[in-house]
This record gives sequence, structure tokens and C-alpha cells, in this order.
Amino acid sequence: MRIKSFDSDGAILYLVATPIGNLSDFSLRAIDVLKNVDKIYAEDTRNSTVLLKHYTINTKLESYHEYNQDVKEDKIIEELKSGMKIAIISDAGLPVISDPGYKISARAIKENIRVSTIPGASAGISALISSGLAPMPYTFYGFLDSKKTKREQQLLELKYVNHTMIFYEAPHRINDTLKSILEVLGDRYCVIARELTKINEEYIRDNVSNLIDLDSIKGEIVLLVEGYKEEKSETDPFAKVDELVELGYKPLDAIKEVSKALNLDRKELYKNYIEYKRK
Repeated sequence: MRIKSFDSDGAILYLVATPIGNLSDFSLRAIDVLKNVDKIYAEDTRNSTVLLKHYTINTKLESYHEYNQDVKEDKIIEELKSGMKIAIISDAGLPVISDPGYKISARAIKENIRVSTIPGASAGISALISSGLAPMPYTFYGFLDSKKTKREQQLLELKYVNHTMIFYEAPHRINDTLKSILEVLGDRYCVIARELTKINEEYIRDNVSNLIDLDSIKGEIVLLVEGYKEEKSETDPFAKVDELVELGYKPLDAIKEVSKALNLDRKELYKNYIEYKRK
């Protein structure tokens, strides 16, 4: 299926990026699109009204958020099928990324309706490029679970990922998350980026053990964690494979992950691991 975004003047679903803090970061194209679509669906109409008023955007506004997206889906699809141009916006940044938008865009694509992104700020990428951590490859995770057991299980599955990891976190949970990182991943180098593009923007860089219980970590937070680095003392790939198998990995998948993390030949590791398990 091939659909060109600018082939016709019919129905289209726009996923429009909004500023992550500083209103001046809104693009001219985003403003133009929002002024000319038939309707805007916003995560929180109260927050979006401030932005729209600032740029004299008077387009009809309706809510579309985590709790009503399933109810609104059929309505939006019917509006698109009737030929309407519709925009989805979130409170800040890009829709879909840890925000509503995925379900409706996936449904529109299945219905052969055009879907197009109006790019703009993303908190995760903005924090990454100013973090000083390796920018590529990276793993964007979003929010970890609020429950300690589940959160630490998620982190354990990321333990041998050698990419820079990007998380979103709330200020009232940041210390619990940092403690879980220390316990599961070890004393990794981390960067806390908070209040990006706002007047109180701040980057806090240190090992995770020195970041726990810091005062005044408030506002919107992006947490970046350095990827796994093999220590010279870590010479037992079989133990790492066993650890992943205990987490629920299939042996072949565990071997694949460990061989990648330790830069080992996968076939050789598989052969040696089989012999090791037979002993």
C-alpha cells in the first residue's frame, strides 16, 4: 500500500507536534495546519486552548485522551471518511510518543486514510542531544512502571542493552526510579533533564548513586542512562544467558542478546552453551 501525503485535497489525519515548554518553538507550518483543518483533537483542551489562543487559532477543538480514545475512534474515522481534515495534538511534543495518537493513526492507515506528521520538538531527543551520552544507538522506553517489582523487572530486561536509554519520569517518582536503577543496573552514569525549553531548564549529570535524594527535582523530567559496558571481571557469558532465560527469554534469544552485548560469535556461544548445560 502506497499513499502519498500531498496527492489530493481530501481527508487527512495530521499528527502535529506542539511546543514542549517554550511557546516560541511552534513551527509556522504547524500553525498553518491547525488554522486550516476542520477540527483539532487535543489531549487536554484546557492546556491546548492557551496555545491556540496565543497563535489566534480558532479551529473547533475537541478532547481526545487516554480515557476516551476508544470511544472517539469510530467518530474520528467517520469524520475522516466524510472528507474532513483532522489534527491530533498532545499537551506537549509529538502525539503517539508516550501520548495518545497511536490507535487512531493505525486505524486510519488500515482504512487507507492519509496520515502525516507535522514535526517539531520531542523532549526525549532534545534531552539526548544535550546530554553528553552516546546519541546512537539509543533506546527510547518512555515511562517505567510505577510499581517497584514491575519496574525492576523492566530494568532487568534492559540490563545488557548497550544503548543510551531514555525514560520519562514524574518528579514524585524520580527517586524511586533512581533507586531501582542503582539496584538493578548498578551505579550507571545518568543525566536528568528537566523543564526543557522553559526558564528553569536544568541538566543534572552524575552517577546514579549521587542523584538519589537530590532536592528540588521538579517539573517535566527526561532521564537518560548510559548503556551496558562490559567490565573486565565479567567473563561468564553462560551466567548472563541463564539470567535472561530466568527472565523468560528463549535460550536462542538469550544467546543472541548476550553475544551482541559481549561482542561474541553467536554460533560459537551457542555451541559452548549447549556443552555447558550438558555438564
